[in-house]
Amino acid sequence: MPEPDVSCAIEIAAPPDSVYAIVSDLPRLPAWAVETTKVRWAKGATGPEPGVRFFGSNRNGFFRWVTVGEIEVAEPGRRLTWRVLGGARWEYRIEPTPDGCRVTENWWDLRGFLFKRILGPVFSGVGDRAGHNRANMTRTLEQLKNAAENAPVTG
Repeated sequence: MPEPDVSCAIEIAAPPDSVYAIVSDLPRLPAWAVETTKVRWAKGATGPEPGVRFFGSNRNGFFRWVTVGEIEVAEPGRRLTWRVLGGARWEYRIEPTPDGCRVTENWWDLRGFLFKRILGPVFSGVGDRAGHNRANMTRTLEQLKNAAENAPVTG
């Protein structure tokens, strides 16, 4: 797989399995992801497994759009990857560290020329999607860190 178009990482003082539980609960994604407003699993799915699809609603100011995503990789405690049909690939990689884990969010732009240059800016209000996503991914990871480090301890 080629290098991602944008990659951002953060250190989180929480166990990899706990962080994966948050990341993989896609209906909770709007609580920490910047542009996502709603996610629901398709066809009765209740969690991520390769081939499972989900629907997403997104917002940038007054621009709104919907997506269909499909899980490509679901490795508990390590990695979650999905493809937005016709648009992008997203990935969360989780690596253990002495104090918790390092989470890397990756994004690949899979859109064709027409959508990148004309339709994308018209429908999302974003001309520089890579720069926009870098800023959003940084904020998203900070909010994920906050959620993971302040999650109630169970057990």
